[in-house]
Amino acid sequence: MLEPVRPGDVPDLSAFLRGADLTVAGLDAPAVHLWARRDDAGIAASAGYELSADGRHALVRSTAVRPDLRGRGAGLAAATFAVERAAESGAVTAWLFSRRSGPFWQRLGFTRTTTHALAAALPDAQQVLLFRRTGQLDREVAWSRPLRG
Repeated sequence: MLEPVRPGDVPDLSAFLRGADLTVAGLDAPAVHLWARRDDAGIAASAGYELSADGRHALVRSTAVRPDLRGRGAGLAAATFAVERAAESGAVTAWLFSRRSGPFWQRLGFTRTTTHALAAALPDAQQVLLFRRTGQLDREVAWSRPLRG
């Protein structure tokens, strides 16, 4: 079961996400909501989202599964959990960046969009700010899906 990440858990989560080659920018930002599942070996899975200032858009982020647990549905469960929590928060559209996992996200109803559309919907999101600052935004791949209707 995924449990909320507390401030003291952020260093462990950062290390876990770096190991999965995911962005760790702004994990402690107020608009970022994170969960993790732990077992005897440490963090087993994580997921989260960041809300836009108006609450209408959610950037799904920090979704990862430890390598020894991949292929068993843990990633799908974590991603679904994050999308459902974003919808419950009132967001009407979910967005994400993913260069490598498009087919996975398509299974959850995401379709490819432009990074500029994502950045327009979530201009203050930690990843958007980082990718703009580093010039990486145009090299990313963006995905979105409606959360209602």
